[in-house]
Amino acid sequence: MTTDATTRIEETVKANDVVLFMKGTKTMPQCGFSSRVAGVLNYMGVDYLDVNVLADDAIRQGIKDYSDWPTIPQLYIKGEFVGGCDIVTEMTLSGELDALFETSGVTYDKDAAEKIREANA
Repeated sequence: MTTDATTRIEETVKANDVVLFMKGTKTMPQCGFSSRVAGVLNYMGVDYLDVNVLADDAIRQGIKDYSDWPTIPQLYIKGEFVGGCDIVTEMTLSGELDALFETSGVTYDKDAAEKIREANA
């Protein structure tokens, strides 16, 4: 992994409260897993930075090395790696993601979060 990619990833993760490294963009995801996580964040009204790993091979590989996590998407909140699609989905349904947003001072729509849980109950 190039130091350049690591530096760019670190700066991005530290400069933004919520970052989603994904395939595609928040408005045009290019894989189902990225689409699901972006959909949850979009629906909950979370302000987040989307990083399209398909646009940069160094970042695409670099983020896997950075987190020691083999798959994309990857969600970061306040500089901390949260997880990929399955973990974010589980956290959304259990309410853990809400709690993490609250303790991190990240604004989100509590009603939307409840609707996701109701729809999946």
